Amino acid sequence: MRVDSPAMTTATRTTSSTGPSAPERSLGATPGNGPSAPERSLGATPGNGSTTPERSLNQRMDALARANQIRIQRAQLKRDLKAGRRSIQSLLLEPPEYVETAKVFDMLLAVPKYGRVKVNKILAHCRIAPSKTIGGLSERQRSELVSLLHH
Repeated sequence: MRVDSPAMTTATRTTSSTGPSAPERSLGATPGNGPSAPERSLGATPGNGSTTPERSLNQRMDALARANQIRIQRAQLKRDLKAGRRSIQSLLLEPPEYVETAKVFDMLLAVPKYGRVKVNKILAHCRIAPSKTIGGLSERQRSELVSLLHH
């Protein structure tokens, strides 16, 4: 019995000398130590008091009809841009209401001879994020983009 005791003590000492065990390490305050993905909340949760009110069936149907109408108008606009019946410059300078929430990237892609690479280069040159909406453009971004597209 006494022979095993020192060996166990050495093994215990060796394990503890390498640092804290896995559970002890995970409890420490490290920079990446935050709530795990399932614990994070991206939206309102029932417990925090900021839930959105329920929509009635009529409200949901009205919103769906508006969204579908906007999609139809945008699709027609993209066809007009592709065919050359509308200019991207006039669209950027005076955007209709249904285009304000559209992405600049998507509208530029509808212009002939503008593909993903060219559009990304133009947006990067004007310091515009690809996810920026037409309505969210600043005056500087809008005028810089229009002047760049005139060339």
